[in-house]
Amino acid sequence: MGKDYYKILGISKNATDDDIKKAYRKLALKYHPDKNKAPGAEERFKEVAEAYEVLSDKKKRDIYDSHGEEGLKGGIPGDGGVGGNTFHYKFHGDPRATFAQFFGNSSPFQTFFNLGSFPFPDDNMDVDDPFGLGNVGPTRPGGPGGAFRSHSFNFHNSPSRGKDKLQDPPIEHDLYVSLEDIMKGCTKKMKISRKVLQSDGTTKKEDKVLTINVKPGWKAGTKITFQREGDQGRNKIPADIVFIIRDKPHPYFKREGSDIRYTAKLSLKEALCGTTVTVPTMSPETSLPLHFMNEIITPNTVRRIQGQGLPLPKEPSRRGDLIVNFDIRFPDHLSSSARDIIYDTLPN
Repeated sequence: MGKDYYKILGISKNATDDDIKKAYRKLALKYHPDKNKAPGAEERFKEVAEAYEVLSDKKKRDIYDSHGEEGLKGGIPGDGGVGGNTFHYKFHGDPRATFAQFFGNSSPFQTFFNLGSFPFPDDNMDVDDPFGLGNVGPTRPGGPGGAFRSHSFNFHNSPSRGKDKLQDPPIEHDLYVSLEDIMKGCTKKMKISRKVLQSDGTTKKEDKVLTINVKPGWKAGTKITFQREGDQGRNKIPADIVFIIRDKPHPYFKREGSDIRYTAKLSLKEALCGTTVTVPTMSPETSLPLHFMNEIITPNTVRRIQGQGLPLPKEPSRRGDLIVNFDIRFPDHLSSSARDIIYDTLPN
């Protein structure tokens, strides 16, 4: 049985050209041999390249859809154009060439470091725009440097850095962001002080402002890395500066991924006899009423209001939910008459 190129890329048979490009971009970055040293990664990198070459070409894809891999590589009479020549496809066997055509370079790591601060994503980030360049594709191999969102990679042994130089460990700073900023996205400017190497070999202290564009929905723990922005020295590579997104405490809500949780405080009377609970939302001018006129509220009661949470990091047009639970306040004491009434009224 022939290869299932759609399965290799993890897409459906009705995938669009953009779906195919997005799938290849993600998998090629994930399995690139310069990054992924796991057994089988290089072979997977090659399979992904072949699948992309077939499915991104309309003629090859049409033949593959009709006749499978065997028909594509074995030859389909009458599809060759003039003279009824047989169409025949064979993968060239060089996945780095495919990668280079798509991204503009067959080995991103070395070139990116030679360019200075250049972004490279981790496997979990949104790879619609993995390098932060806008629409990256075969016709746009390069772009400006800057911060990137990822977990740090260790490139101390990169040949472009020289055998006698080592890089200091990353310097991490917590960046506290309010839920309102996570809701809409924001720009933070962080001032750092560092030592800068002068032409005479001495160092001078310098202040620098780093700009962080926080995207809507970014989760706590997201790392924004500025490569080699630490102290400079003659025989060392400056450390990376890493900012880690942290949630600033909110007066009403507690964040749970893209959901937010609100705890409504009720008296025992309200919980038993019915009430209307007014629930705040992330829009200060908007609140939502929850009616419990014919329902008893217990400590385990939960209400989920869909679409009133925070934006999803990879799909900001969609939002998580607002989850409401209840804190029922019991009285500190009861009078004898009240106790007798409750005892006679409530079921055993």
